Amino acid sequence: MPASERIYRTEAVILRRQDLGEADRILTLYTRDHGKIRVVAKGVKKPTSRKVGHVELFTRADVLIARGRTLDILSQAQTLDAFLPLRQNLEQATYAAHFVELLDAFTEEGDESRALYDLLVEGLGWLCATSDLRRTARYYELRLLGLAGYRPELFRCAACGKEIEPQDQFYSPAAGGVLCPACGPGNPRARPISLNALKVLRYMQTRPFEAVESLTLRPAVQAECERLLHGTLTYYLERRLRSAAFLARLRREAPDR
Repeated sequence: MPASERIYRTEAVILRRQDLGEADRILTLYTRDHGKIRVVAKGVKKPTSRKVGHVELFTRADVLIARGRTLDILSQAQTLDAFLPLRQNLEQATYAAHFVELLDAFTEEGDESRALYDLLVEGLGWLCATSDLRRTARYYELRLLGLAGYRPELFRCAACGKEIEPQDQFYSPAAGGVLCPACGPGNPRARPISLNALKVLRYMQTRPFEAVESLTLRPAVQAECERLLHGTLTYYLERRLRSAAFLARLRREAPDR
């Protein structure tokens, strides 16, 4: 194999870390050019390692990787964005863990998606600067669902196809989105969705983040959108979200969040 094929450079965000022996770690990266990969970072746990500080969780880094027999090997790493606010605040860090957990769960190793990489990088940046972490999380969740192929239908009935009227409706992840008052009651998995929550989700689904950042949402609408989207994510992933459970615990302990 030519030397040019044995080594490759890309941008990556560190998703997960796993200790390997006394000095090494296995890193799960989501890369701009190669999707999700696992690499060995040799000697990274040593204080003298040049890679220390460049492979922290959530860091966006320029990485040089050598191909290995089983796992590729991280040769160099240089921080491009440390997203420092995510390391200084527990709530922001937990939301970052939520973003990473979702992307990790919806992707397979080796599946490349520049759009998903860009969403993750943008999402971590949003968490550093947003005025409303909960609203930002809902926006990210909707975007991720769309890119993963599970975009909820919010404008037409997912069962009969009729255009949704401006009134309270039903919602079912199993059906693929909103159900009209004629179709919803007969669906055992459908749950009510208020007109206000539907309007918010529609707005988030069709507007850039800068427009969504200007929204002020009442607590009841925040809670309803969160419940509906977490139900959707749980349905497709077939498991509960660890980070979402921890966020709920934080909220119980500090109700003003």
